[in-house]
Parts: sequence; structure tokens; C-alpha cells
Amino acid sequence: DAVRMAVSHWPEAVAVLVEPVQGEGGIKVPDSEYLSAIRDLCTQRKLLMMLDEVQTGVGRTGKWFAFQHKADLLPDVMTLAKGMGNGMPVGACLVAGLAKGVLQAGNHGSTFGGNPLACSAALAVLETIEKEQLLGHVSRLGEQMFQQFKQQLGKTEGVKEVRHLGFMFGIELTTPCAELVKLALQENILINVTSEKVIRLLPPMIINAEEAVLIVNKVSQLIKTFL
Repeated sequence: DAVRMAVSHWPEAVAVLVEPVQGEGGIKVPDSEYLSAIRDLCTQRKLLMMLDEVQTGVGRTGKWFAFQHKADLLPDVMTLAKGMGNGMPVGACLVAGLAKGVLQAGNHGSTFGGNPLACSAALAVLETIEKEQLLGHVSRLGEQMFQQFKQQLGKTEGVKEVRHLGFMFGIELTTPCAELVKLALQENILINVTSEKVIRLLPPMIINAEEAVLIVNKVSQLIKTFL
């Protein structure tokens, strides 16, 4: 409804750009019909449906792209970066539907666009994810970690909610917790706090079950000590 209202107040809109999961917003996973409703709205209004999958794409959620958790959906434009290069700076813009064919060869470019080194790194990442079957690994282990977090923190006073999709975890507290970043470093733990109250965890896709338990235990204990 919020997206529909925003579009109605901007009659000259040509596109709707959203994250399939809000990253900086605190790992907010939308309702199952959210993206479908946006797709329907864009189709009806002849708007481009644009998805920012810079953080969610390339296996982070247990699918190649987060929108694929809704199988009947296809965006017109999708942006990728981060995980696609596994540390090598690289980004991509994929198009389909109404956006297909808008840009022709020579219309848009950059000095380093499509350079062989970045493209080779991205190709190696994609091949490794496929070969090592990391999508299924992320999906299974992500759910296990989520259940373990809920078991350890679900009844902890001061913990509002634990959210996840694949290897994207958000632990929302009832009070600001930015200082947890420094406290975690003292324990050799690297975490991030976003939206003032949400501990955001994006573990490497290659961790094993033992390492996953270690992460859950250490982060849970850190939170309990802080609260």
C-alpha cells in the first residue's frame, strides 16, 4: 500500500526501485506477497520494476537472487555487486521486460567497465557457488542458525525480534546498541549495527556447521552481557 500510495502521488513516475530485503534498514524481510504486489502494480502502470540486489544477490539468501523466493516474479532491472566479486570491485545491471533493449552497445560505459580481471573474478565466484552447491548450504545452515538464535535469544528481555533470510540475520533490540560493535571487536567478533538497534550479521557463505554454532553462541552471549 505504501508503494502504491507513493506512485499515485508521483504520476510521472517511470520506475519503482526497492530492495527485496532491506539491508541497511535492519534486515527487514517483507511479507510473501510484497514483491508480487509491486510487480502487479508496475505491470498495470507500465512502470519498470527495479530491484537492488547488491546485498541480497549472488546466493546471500539461499537463492541466486532474493526475488526468486517468489518463483512467479521477474523484475525489469536488477543491480548486483558485492558478493559477485568476492572482494574484487565489480557490479552489474541486468535487464529484461520493458527495459530490454533500451541500452544499445556504446550507449553507456565507463573506463573500467567490463575489464577482464573483474569479470574473471566474478565468473570464478559464480562457478564456485555452483560447483560447491553453496545455495543449498546457505539455505539449510541459515535456517539452523536462525532457530538457534531464537532458542538462545527468543525469551531474552531486551531482544525484540530475530529475523533472517538465508545468511542475512537481523537481531533487533529494544534499545540503541551501536557500542556493541566495539565490544564485539574486543572479543574478536566482527558485527555491524544498523538502524541504531539492529545487529546485522552476514557470515561467509563457506562456513561449516561448527563455525555456525560458534557464531551463534558468541553473538548471543555478547548480547546477553550487553543487556
